[in-house]
Amino acid sequence: MSYLTAHAGQIAQLTLQHLGLVLGGLAVAIAIAAPFGILAARVPRAGTPIFSVTGILYVIPSLALLAVAVQYLGLGPAPVIFVLAAYAQFILVRNIATALANVPAAQLDAARGLGMSPSQQFWRVELPQAAPVLIGGLRLATVALIAIATLGGYVGAGGLGDDIFLGLQRKYIDQTLAGSIPAAALAVIVDALFRLLERSSRARLE
Repeated sequence: MSYLTAHAGQIAQLTLQHLGLVLGGLAVAIAIAAPFGILAARVPRAGTPIFSVTGILYVIPSLALLAVAVQYLGLGPAPVIFVLAAYAQFILVRNIATALANVPAAQLDAARGLGMSPSQQFWRVELPQAAPVLIGGLRLATVALIAIATLGGYVGAGGLGDDIFLGLQRKYIDQTLAGSIPAAALAVIVDALFRLLERSSRARLE
């Protein structure tokens, strides 16, 4: 643990880089997953091929996918963000589709009866009703991406993976722990924050 205390400033910087990778990957993932999740909820027949593709992406070994991404995107954050966005699809697309499909039909009927347009129904009824489930999916995806983002240490993307892999190469356990412990702590903190948001969104619906 001496390495952790002696390099606190550096580890704090790596933690911020790590969080940046995760947030970047999550932002790209949401932008891709949202339309596919909505389509799967609206057109159930479309769900099967969409879920199949995201499932295939999820079972590809992360290092193998990263190696392919590096061939096209080079070293640095870009291939890591690509891998994070790809892996998050399996969780997010299914979560979005499930959340929207489970919105009570009575709520939608009432919205239509009030003369709401499809867009108004989505933003005023479906999204608030689906919020707890959506937040739960974001929680799972974010925690998973925090772990996968450690691969950034292999390709010069920064983040806590730098200390983890350098420590492994040098057989220096303190340096490996200096990357592993903050990554685990970050996952625990993020999980707790999302759980609070999830409870708050459920309370608003009661």
